[in-house]
Amino acid sequence: MSGNYADEIDYKIFGSEMQFVEVELDPDESVIAEAGAMMYKDSTIVMDTIFGDGSAKSNQGGFFDKLVGAGKRLLTGESLFMTVFTNTGRNKGKAAFGAPYPGNIIPVHLPEIGGTIICQKDSFLCAAKGVSVGIHLQRKIMTGLFGGEGFIMQKLEGDGLAFMHAGGTIVERHLQPGEVLHVDTGCVVAFEPSVQFEIQQAGNVKTALLGGEGLFFAVLSGPGKIWLQSLPFSRLAGRMLAAAPKQGGSKEEGSILGKTVLGGTVLGGLGSFLSGDDND
Repeated sequence: MSGNYADEIDYKIFGSEMQFVEVELDPDESVIAEAGAMMYKDSTIVMDTIFGDGSAKSNQGGFFDKLVGAGKRLLTGESLFMTVFTNTGRNKGKAAFGAPYPGNIIPVHLPEIGGTIICQKDSFLCAAKGVSVGIHLQRKIMTGLFGGEGFIMQKLEGDGLAFMHAGGTIVERHLQPGEVLHVDTGCVVAFEPSVQFEIQQAGNVKTALLGGEGLFFAVLSGPGKIWLQSLPFSRLAGRMLAAAPKQGGSKEEGSILGKTVLGGTVLGGLGSFLSGDDND
């Protein structure tokens, strides 16, 4: 198609809770991905590590401009480099990219939403070569100081296909003009540029300190489409960390013998013995 600067790729998404996307490339077509996202590929598909994302935007200017552009990715917690997968064969080839944790993969046709989408810094999975993967900084002071996960975000631009990953169940909503939605900052996956994103204090001091929902939440104002996730990775990691055995503690989480009788001294050893932890 004339005027299309991104490669036109076909895809298929497999799985339910732990999904992966299989991309089909015609000869000389390419897809870009974050380092470590690949699951498998055909032998005719060649990998190459590049500065930036390989888009026309990132290729403009000299080496210093490319270095600055790639350095911005460090602010999002990503690597300076990206990996490009190119089909060098004469027939179609396939490459697959897996989700990093339980959730769903969201395909986004950028031309259908005006060519730009703002997403959380760790949600980008892969995209057709030609899609620009940049940085989006929230400009308001309140958002910058207290935005947490929503302060530094990624901006995907172009006329190709991009794939995002989100945790748990995905919710897509189209906010009408003037419609406002309050969301946990970690549950915001992406939104169209027409959506206003701000940070607001969660109630009074008592609610903020004792409510368990954090001090601030995101305020999304329409019009525009938004994507939300039910299980942010930060929430999942926090629960796992809280449930992990403390350093120097016993491994029998929740053991009545090990934690409630005699301070875990006499019967704590019995609890370890019954759980098979002989520490040999």
